[in-house]
Amino acid sequence: MSTPSPTLAGRLRALREQGVRSHLDARRNRLLTGGLGPGPAIVVLMLIWAIFQILDPSFLSPRNLSNLSVDVVGTGLIAAGLVFVLLIGEIDLSVGALSGFTAVLFAVLNVHHDMPEEPAALLAVAAGCGAGALNGIIFARLGVASFAVTLATGLGWSGMLAIVLGGSGTVVFDDEGFVATLTRHHFGHPAAAYGLAALVTGLHFFAAHQRSRYHRASGAAFSSTGKIMARTAALGLIAFAGAAVLNQHRGLPLALLIFLLVVAGLDYGLRRTTYGRTVYAQGSSVEAARRAGLHVVAVQISVFMVSGTMAALGGLFLASRTSTVGAGSPTLVLLVNSVAAAVIGGTSLFGGRGRTWSALLGILIIQSVASGMALLGLRGAVQITVTAAILLIAVITDSLSRRPHLALRTDARA
Repeated sequence: MSTPSPTLAGRLRALREQGVRSHLDARRNRLLTGGLGPGPAIVVLMLIWAIFQILDPSFLSPRNLSNLSVDVVGTGLIAAGLVFVLLIGEIDLSVGALSGFTAVLFAVLNVHHDMPEEPAALLAVAAGCGAGALNGIIFARLGVASFAVTLATGLGWSGMLAIVLGGSGTVVFDDEGFVATLTRHHFGHPAAAYGLAALVTGLHFFAAHQRSRYHRASGAAFSSTGKIMARTAALGLIAFAGAAVLNQHRGLPLALLIFLLVVAGLDYGLRRTTYGRTVYAQGSSVEAARRAGLHVVAVQISVFMVSGTMAALGGLFLASRTSTVGAGSPTLVLLVNSVAAAVIGGTSLFGGRGRTWSALLGILIIQSVASGMALLGLRGAVQITVTAAILLIAVITDSLSRRPHLALRTDARA
């Protein structure tokens, strides 16, 4: 058998090297344009859990993890709404004050005006939606910067909170009523938690398989069946392990179930509908979206409406934990935690990148820090400092990962 000539051998070697370089360049481009994804946040979460478990063996106990799964819901819902605003490259600084105001509005309507809890809660959520629409109209129609608009309206909702409360500093509502039940009810039968785990795993496999078939039919890159099976197995392991832990305490919390359903619905709207694609398009380039004939103003108003609605919903869940609302609610800390949850979970402050599941991952990190420090008897100021440090690292990472991405886009235009 004849051996290739030196020239032919050199060409073959050059082709192989070029293939390796092309593969590495493609991987690098995907990383830069798609961000780091949830990977770093997952690593941070595992480290936090490992550290606190070493310091206090009760941290990963079924009781503490069950409480943690409920504690994340209120702020997590607010963060999920903020993801929509962040995706278009804007910010909503009013969500902390708005969540407090809508919770107070619900309690005052229910306790002082004898309105049943269900319609009072619906009116509170509607008020949040209307407040978000106000932010969106001023931003989109009048061209006022989003941080200025929402900072002003946030101060306004703080004042309205005090006005609605009147002379009473706090309002206590029924601790066995509809709103209180949202965070206190658990599905005690083991089938509930295991059924949810099976449903999540099955839906993930079905969605991934359908997406792979569509990409294959259209000639785009697609995931192999083996990769889909591996990811589904990993998700199933986490889901069933979580279900087993919850069943060791009180079962599946109603609050967690609602949170997962809401986040999944919002994620579907963002990733599987024309509206969601328009939101992402605006985050990449507002001008390009406008030239493409997309409804830029309507989408801008709508994302603030989503943010306001989720702020009101999150405020009800936060009030549900204590069945009490008052003027002393830490709205600034709530705002910081909500923004931090979205950004730490992987949503970019520059727009165009992120998912609603970012809120779940980010708030898990923040609330895990709070839970661990409470077990260790550390002050709340330490928790705020640690959360601020994690947020700063996430913001710096987001900014650094964005720079080469912008350079790539500039080179492509050239």
